[in-house]
Amino acid sequence: MSITDVLSAEDIAAALRECQDPDTFEPQKFFQTSGLSKMSASQVKDVFRFIDNDQSGYLDEEELKFFLQKFESGARELTESETKSLMAAADNDGDGKIGAEEFQEMVHS
Repeated sequence: MSITDVLSAEDIAAALRECQDPDTFEPQKFFQTSGLSKMSASQVKDVFRFIDNDQSGYLDEEELKFFLQKFESGARELTESETKSLMAAADNDGDGKIGAEEFQEMVHS
């Protein structure tokens, strides 16, 4: 699966342009611009599985660091503060990782 199977390349490019500078990544803005927030819950979970590098069913901080690169290989890494903010925004149960359900809830919040 390629991310452009479910999101348009133009929308992804626009979302990445909005956060190309370090510490400018805002999850909700990214989800909106990329089109992710308009997708169904099951489509968002498909995207989650694409982002989940080790297929563990969870995203940890190491995987989140490379979040933008899952949308475009040449994109930058998230900074440590962006990674921690993204984790805090989605990790509802406080276990230090984001499950598919938590990811979907964050995207649609």
